[in-house]
Amino acid sequence: MKNYTQSPLPFQGQKRRFMADFKTALKEFKTAPLFVGLFGGSGLLSYWVKQQFPDAQIIYNDFDDYHLRIANIESTNALIAEFRDILSGEPADKIISKECKEKILKAIKLQENINGYIDYITISSSLLFSMNYSTNYDDMAKQTMYNVVRKNDYDPADDYLQGVDVVKMDYRELFERWKHVSGVVFLVDPPYLSTDCSTYSNYWRLANYLDVLNVLKDTSYFYFTSNKSNIIELTDWIEKNLGGENPFSGATKKEVFARMNHNAGYTDIMLYKKAN
Repeated sequence: MKNYTQSPLPFQGQKRRFMADFKTALKEFKTAPLFVGLFGGSGLLSYWVKQQFPDAQIIYNDFDDYHLRIANIESTNALIAEFRDILSGEPADKIISKECKEKILKAIKLQENINGYIDYITISSSLLFSMNYSTNYDDMAKQTMYNVVRKNDYDPADDYLQGVDVVKMDYRELFERWKHVSGVVFLVDPPYLSTDCSTYSNYWRLANYLDVLNVLKDTSYFYFTSNKSNIIELTDWIEKNLGGENPFSGATKKEVFARMNHNAGYTDIMLYKKAN
């Protein structure tokens, strides 16, 4: 079985920078019978847990249908191969010609009509520049396209979610279903506040972000955020000034720097805590 250090296909916000810290922290939860990824994302956290604890039950809430993208890698590779042929005479990293763009859009529409599915996020990384993503044909057609086509196929990833239970439901419903299991650990990785969430399928507001904190009360958890959200400062202030309960009290914090470009970046944060 392949050892995945990052998710097999592009995904906004995957947790590859936390691999070492996350795997080390998992040792404190080695007796846990169940791990529930409330916001499954690319499934990378669920994969790492299953790799470390093969006998534990892992539930992956695939709200963004990442497993469908995995299942369609072969057809995605075929489409990107067509892009390579179409763009063979175009200069690399430059805006493509109108004629080539029309051919690419025609190839996309044809495959979508035949297969009924296009992994727009993955093909975006071969056509759009600097972490831009489209999620549907109409948006893709409006974009300025560049010749940044991937040179190699994506590897098959049939084993990536092997042994993981894939579900798709509201995280609150999933939490209610499993919160009473003794020793359960929740993996809580909501879309980051004040960060681009354009590839997620649901709209994320401040109230939604704060509601997630309810799942941290009296539970074992791993929680992910960034310094751009200021959520840690907010909960500290509420605790000190309003006497509110701080869900991060007693949690261990790990940080990694995430560079967006040569001028900007932010700090990714992982907090984890074992329930008493």
